[in-house]
Amino acid sequence: MNWLKKQQNDDNLVAQNKKARHDYSIAETYEAGVVLTGTEIKSVRAKRVQLKDGYAQIRGNEAWLMNVHISPYDQGNQFNHDPLRNRKLLLHKKEIQKLTGELNNQGITLVPLKMYIKKGYAKVLLGIAKGKHEYDKRETIKKRDQDRQIERVMKHY
Repeated sequence: MNWLKKQQNDDNLVAQNKKARHDYSIAETYEAGVVLTGTEIKSVRAKRVQLKDGYAQIRGNEAWLMNVHISPYDQGNQFNHDPLRNRKLLLHKKEIQKLTGELNNQGITLVPLKMYIKKGYAKVLLGIAKGKHEYDKRETIKKRDQDRQIERVMKHY
């Protein structure tokens, strides 16, 4: 029954930023709703989203999703949206205040990790991220390879 639940969550996954976990070490994650127009949500449901270069900012008391590409909807004609427009994120006031405090630290940024549909609404999983150096990235790859090797050996016993 547990695998069924996981499979349903994977079906709702729209986009994933795999490069973020490679380039950054993620300290904490937050789930945020996204304010979208009519043609944008149709493009999101069609899985036409790029999170690769995206980031989030806090301006005033509002969180904004920047530089995330949502392709124009094919049948949208004159009602289509700008693919790279800034989109408002829906977070609680306490979460925004906490994020503001964390983002004041040097080298900390807010990165979108996943976009998915939950109960009919588009959600973004944001991660508080600190950039990795090149040697940290190599260390992560080495550790992952060692874990795989250990897993293979343990499988035989």
